[in-house]
Amino acid sequence: MDPYSLSVEQEASKNIEENERECFKDAIVSSRSLNKGFVEPIRLKTAVPEIVSCVLAASFHIVVGLSLAYSAILIPQLESPDSDVKATKFETSWIASIIVVASPIGSLLGGFLMEIVGRVRTLQIGSIPCIVGWILIALGTNVPMILFGRVLTGLATAMATSPAIVYITEVARPELRGSLLSFGPTLASFGMVLAYLQGAYINWRLVAWLCIIYAVVPIFLIQFLVPESPVWLVSRGRIDEAKKSLEKLYKSEEKQPGKLSAAEQHFTTIMKENEIKLSEQRRSKHGGTSTKFRAFLKPTGWKPMIILFLFFLFQQFSGIYITLFYAVTWFQEVGAGVDEYLASILVGITRFFCSMVNTWLLRRYKRRPLCIISSLGMAACMTVSGYFTLQIKNGNDSGNWMPVLCLLLYVCTSMIGLLTIPWTMTAELFPTNIRGIAQSVSYAMANVLMFAAVQSYRGLTVFLGGM
Repeated sequence: MDPYSLSVEQEASKNIEENERECFKDAIVSSRSLNKGFVEPIRLKTAVPEIVSCVLAASFHIVVGLSLAYSAILIPQLESPDSDVKATKFETSWIASIIVVASPIGSLLGGFLMEIVGRVRTLQIGSIPCIVGWILIALGTNVPMILFGRVLTGLATAMATSPAIVYITEVARPELRGSLLSFGPTLASFGMVLAYLQGAYINWRLVAWLCIIYAVVPIFLIQFLVPESPVWLVSRGRIDEAKKSLEKLYKSEEKQPGKLSAAEQHFTTIMKENEIKLSEQRRSKHGGTSTKFRAFLKPTGWKPMIILFLFFLFQQFSGIYITLFYAVTWFQEVGAGVDEYLASILVGITRFFCSMVNTWLLRRYKRRPLCIISSLGMAACMTVSGYFTLQIKNGNDSGNWMPVLCLLLYVCTSMIGLLTIPWTMTAELFPTNIRGIAQSVSYAMANVLMFAAVQSYRGLTVFLGGM
């Protein structure tokens, strides 16, 4: 073989080896969010600043829970004969579901905003349409006005929660990440309890005014207490700010003599990830949007998306959110013989406490068995509830308490896995270079499925003879 051909062959072999190394690095970075085996155990005391920042970033989930559960208390009051705003069953189905229609738009908008202005700033921007939406609902004199207010609050729920999930994924350490990600649903469950409690005793307009408070407070807490994501700062070349952010997040860590501090170790990891991402972009002949699109075509992009689609498909059509959006109406239609508002409050409290238990479960057990147990438990509860509901409809009231008990158990089993786990996976399954947009796309996909489930509920109950 002549020297020139040998040189070409060696160069080709070198390029192949380099590509293989880069692919391996890419796989390591892509799976970093799921890796817990190479991280040293930590003391919770040293992680307090990190935990506080993540919890405050997720604090907007309270108003998300209020927004989702609000239809449960609004619809019965609108259908009441003495209501000053009249609504048909068709209109109430839209009042319940239209909040979900706007969520995909808000999710995609939030995805682009968090890449441009940062995770924390997007959280604050997301509260603006929320405040305007609640004002419109509180002042609503007709159904279209209420619907438009619900659209704005739906837009805000996605704009302000997607950045929170991405922020926690990027800031929290692997051994705390699952628990902190599940804290968002816990706060949302708390917001639902607030909605049911307020709806049982006060008018829907006053509830709307009170909801504005829960949208305003997070703006100021985040502004003064939550540092920006160091991953985003490094990606924007703001290295000094990234170091300051890490120093705030790891200020409780004790530095070991002769070793890098926790902030320095994390900074080194982030820089390496960013270098890999930049080197991939430099190798690519196309930049920006085209590079991100091709990243979705890799196994690390499309496989997580398929997994999440199936997860959300089963989640939404298992009825989890139908019982949330129509809680009070559901108990009225079942005829369980208990006060529907009291029953809905019990459901909200059960969901809240179970969400806190779920935070512990995610730290102790793997997600697959939790989802399997959750799905089987939900199926069993709905089967028993359906049987006794049929008996009540046929005039047998001996087991009229069973549908309420079954729904409470259904909520408990849903919180173990199928309700919370898919949402916690929307960011951590994806590599850093597409994490923001991928999380928003998966969130939008979930909300489209949620709209289909919630919107079809009343039509299906009529078709199947449930009303």
